[in-house]
Amino acid sequence: MTSQPASDGLFESFRRAEMLIARSRPLDALQALGPVLESQPNDASVHLLAGRAYLNSAQLHRAEEAFGRVIDLDPSDHYARFALGKALQRQGRLAEAQAQLKMAAAMDPRPEYQEALGEVLARIAVEGAEPA
Repeated sequence: MTSQPASDGLFESFRRAEMLIARSRPLDALQALGPVLESQPNDASVHLLAGRAYLNSAQLHRAEEAFGRVIDLDPSDHYARFALGKALQRQGRLAEAQAQLKMAAAMDPRPEYQEALGEVLARIAVEGAEPA
């Protein structure tokens, strides 16, 4: 027996989770993604998708862990750094958020990365916190 049917099922679960996130159903996406996470613990794309679902369902510590795992697996993933920065920002950990957003913007100067960094810098300025 080959592993093809199992991998087809995992692929379908991954695609279903993507679709559920696109439809703003992150908890359902996490349920669909469960077997994929268990089967593919070193796949950055799986952890990235889980991180998005956690972030969209306000499970900020879990999102932080998932995006951190992506960065461990692929330090050049600018989106994971951006998303980690957003998770940290939502937890009020502005200096840590700034560091991640700064790296993301340096790696890929997308407008949304620049805007997110600007928001954190403005909040740091207003709250009088120490920038990173």
